[in-house]
This record gives sequence, structure tokens and C-alpha cells, in this order.
Amino acid sequence: MKVVLFGHEGQVGSVLGPALAAAGHQVLGVGSGDQADLDGVDAAIDFTTPEAVERNVRACLEQEVPCVVGTTGWDPEPLSRLAGERGVQLFYAPNFALGAVLMMRFAAEAAEHLPKAEIIELHSDKKKDAPSGTAKATAERLGGAPIHSVRLPGLVAHQAVLLGGDGQLLTIRHDAFSREAYVPGVLLALERLPELPPGLTVGLETLVD
Repeated sequence: MKVVLFGHEGQVGSVLGPALAAAGHQVLGVGSGDQADLDGVDAAIDFTTPEAVERNVRACLEQEVPCVVGTTGWDPEPLSRLAGERGVQLFYAPNFALGAVLMMRFAAEAAEHLPKAEIIELHSDKKKDAPSGTAKATAERLGGAPIHSVRLPGLVAHQAVLLGGDGQLLTIRHDAFSREAYVPGVLLALERLPELPPGLTVGLETLVD
């Protein structure tokens, strides 16, 4: 595929760009404030900021370029209608780590048997949104569990779901120690993108059997 990568110099983009190239994709990196040339592009990937992502995605959808978005801290729902009208796919996931998807799945199953749950999510102090998109998605699946956010230097992305019952505690935890953890999920989303229906699809769990 010929792929535009918004945020190619960022923390995720700088890891993702070489991985996409190694997987056989032609990557066109777009930095902050740069104008993307979308001519002949098969798909776009966005790992930028909450301030930039909507503008980037809207420009792609208007030119009928499907999008894979990993930027959090924004609401993709308003662009769902535009994607549907243009007949293109918009895929958004708050977390592209396969282990994080399994963590959310296991936590939802455990919540059916243990009465109370709380979420602790820890990220780098450079992460702009809090709570994280993953924590909010997890809380929704658990019926609105409270979220505690930590932002400290040295962290990447970590989340623990604590489920309590009388005399017991179950902890389900996922740790991403580097941005390489997101690469397999992005490659999976890019591979499956043409099979998705036009409009918005949310969550890597929709692609994991």
C-alpha cells in the first residue's frame, strides 16, 4: 500500500514508519504543519495530537482516503457521517497493543463475577489526555468503573484493572514498555481496512477473533 503517515516524527510514528516500510508499504511521512499529498494514496495513518487529528482525517476522508487513527483525546464520531457519505473506512482504536485488547476482554469477563472494579492507568508525562482512551474504553465495558490517572516521566503505557470481592482481589494488568507494542495492531488494522464497512469502526477488538 501507499500510505500517508501523519506524525511520522513522533514517539509512535518514528517507530511505525520503519515497520511499515519493512512490511512492504510505501510510506509518505507528514510532519506537523505539512501539507499531505494524497494523490494515489491507498490509506492514511494518524498518530499526532488531539489538536491536529480531526483536520488531518477530514482532509483524507474528503478525498476518499481510508484512515487508521491511533491519536486519542478527540471524538471521531462527528466524522463518521462524512466517512459514510464518501464511502470510505475510518478505523479508530484507543490502543493498538494486542495485549491491551486482551486485558480489556478479560476484565469485562471478570466483572461478571466480581462486584466492583477500579482502573489505574499510567502514562508518560508527555501524554496530553487523561484519562487515556484505553481507560475510558475499559471503564465503559465495566459499566463505568472509576479511573485513576498517573502521568510521570519514564512511563510508556500501563493499565491495571483491579476487581474486588469479599476476601479477594483480582488484578489484570497490561504494560507497554516501548512503542513497538503498537506495530502489530496497526499492521493488522491496515490489512483489514479494505474489508471494513464504510463509516466509523472503533476498537482493535473488532479485528481480533
